[in-house]
Amino acid sequence: MVIVTTIRRDVLTLPAAPLGPDNPLPPLRLLHEAHRIDVRDRDDLPRDMARQAGYGPLPSLLPVRVRDGYGRERAPRDLDTIVIENDRLRATVLPGLGGRVASLLHKPTGRELLYRNPVFQPANFALNGAWFSGGIEWNIGATGHTTLSCAPLHAARVPAPDGGEMLRLWEWERLRDLPFQIDLWLPEDSDFLYVGVRIRNPHERPVPGYWWSNIAVPEERRVLAPAEEAWHFGYERQLRRVPVPPDPAGGPHAADYFYDLPDTRRRWIAALDAHGHGLVQTSTDALRGRKLFVWGTGTGGRRWQEWLTEPGTGGYCEIQAGLARTQLEHVRLDPESEVSWLEAYGPLETAPVTEEAEARLEAVLPRAAVDEAYAAWKPYADSEPGEVLAAGSGWGALEVLRADLKLPGTPFEESTLGEAQAPWLELLRAGALPEPRRVRPPGETLVAPHWRDMLETAPATPLAEYHLGVAQWHAGDRAQAVRSWERALELAPSVWPLLRCLAVADQETGNRERAADRYAEAFDDLCHERRDDGEAWTAATAALGREAIEALLAAGRTEAARAVWERLYPAVRVRGRFRLIEAGLLLAEGRPEAARAVFDDGFEVADLREGAEAIGRMWSRVSDEPLPARHDFRMRPET
Repeated sequence: MVIVTTIRRDVLTLPAAPLGPDNPLPPLRLLHEAHRIDVRDRDDLPRDMARQAGYGPLPSLLPVRVRDGYGRERAPRDLDTIVIENDRLRATVLPGLGGRVASLLHKPTGRELLYRNPVFQPANFALNGAWFSGGIEWNIGATGHTTLSCAPLHAARVPAPDGGEMLRLWEWERLRDLPFQIDLWLPEDSDFLYVGVRIRNPHERPVPGYWWSNIAVPEERRVLAPAEEAWHFGYERQLRRVPVPPDPAGGPHAADYFYDLPDTRRRWIAALDAHGHGLVQTSTDALRGRKLFVWGTGTGGRRWQEWLTEPGTGGYCEIQAGLARTQLEHVRLDPESEVSWLEAYGPLETAPVTEEAEARLEAVLPRAAVDEAYAAWKPYADSEPGEVLAAGSGWGALEVLRADLKLPGTPFEESTLGEAQAPWLELLRAGALPEPRRVRPPGETLVAPHWRDMLETAPATPLAEYHLGVAQWHAGDRAQAVRSWERALELAPSVWPLLRCLAVADQETGNRERAADRYAEAFDDLCHERRDDGEAWTAATAALGREAIEALLAAGRTEAARAVWERLYPAVRVRGRFRLIEAGLLLAEGRPEAARAVFDDGFEVADLREGAEAIGRMWSRVSDEPLPARHDFRMRPET
């Protein structure tokens, strides 16, 4: 019986940790980023790679907020899914979590082609924090996992080139202010899921572009790609060309291998098991790069594998495809231009040898067929969506209203505007930011030049000056940002957000003492202002308290740091991150035995950053013993 391709809503029930609230403090600094190379090492790279590696670095995460409110206590939770299915494949998509393809099942053999995580466990891997492992994720924005990893996308049915239906996912990427779309469809009787991707630059200026499709597969797979050499990145901030190793997963440490594909070769990468069965991904030539990421065999890599899923359920590696040769590069998107391509995902059965795998791929899905499918899809990229299946954010609608943009195929309807966009809509229409109706932490700041211009001409209320200062900081005009925040202090009913921004500015100029003073004053003001221990105020107290304690300890103000600690909510003090902070506070107080007892009691830092070594450094201060395996997250050799 032939099953016509269908698209339907469904539910996936998994043990899941809650995402929790976003951090309300504007991220004036980038989170620690492991994926970068030192400037002096760029001279050894090919000229185009060196140029793109230095192009478009992020000055900050603004206007995006950090997502660090999640924990590690999991309970069964229903996740909304959209299922695309024909008689050969079943793809399960998570529209509320970045459009992740959580599963790709080959029905005739019953084989899962991806690594399917049996839990939903956020961890600190995305540019803005929360990320989870497994499936196929779509990374847009800048080097690293997208800020949309755990965010909802718009989703709807649209006509497909073969007369059936496609699933369209789309959103407004806020780091670069770029709309994008992902069209997924399964032609009748096809063993391959087709994915058409388009990124548009609607601006009158060039914009750095970035894209990597990230595919998690079981780690015991043999990975093949049409290259003899690769660019190796081992989390030591060096990129060097090496022969493609026969067993990249056999090394002790985490590593990236960016395959150096010859320009004339077909773009593909495959991951096969011991019997030659597995997944192949191929694309049109615009998606140039291919990559393998492995965790390595060391204790740090194994610990991360356990951290991201259930211990004992098997690990994964990642095969990836991107716009550039490496993930350390950004490409230039010209003004009012777009870039698009087609990807295909499906089963492959072949001997695990590159030449035989490529020949088999050509037999089951010729390179010309992929190019033809892309040409057939392009006229449908502008098709207007039909039935809406999921809703994303309202930020795209705000930008469309502001610039009167015409974006066929990806409508950002006014109906998607919400509470977060309301004050900015008022600024756009009335020229002024409305004063908040109740006391609460300030909302999100928009920092693009057009919004900064509007803030500069708006009435200079304390709230407008606060947001203007954040936008000026993002633009690199830090002296003017400080002046805006200082002006706002004179009349602001709520001073802690301003004092915190000024404290960060002091830290950036090396003025530890004044930063400590301002953090202490900011936390005092927050404690007087907070109305309850609800989600919003708890998130603000935790975020500001964490920064204040660290700043006070850096200035040698141990008693003041202890005073902040005592005013944190009890539910905050027991979190793993704050247990680690407590150990540092106890050490500063000259109580190493008490600090060691924190480790003996056990804790888990839910938002431990990829590549972070803070726990190991703290352990070395309380013990001469080797770092316990449960705290060993090291991803590089010891130096």
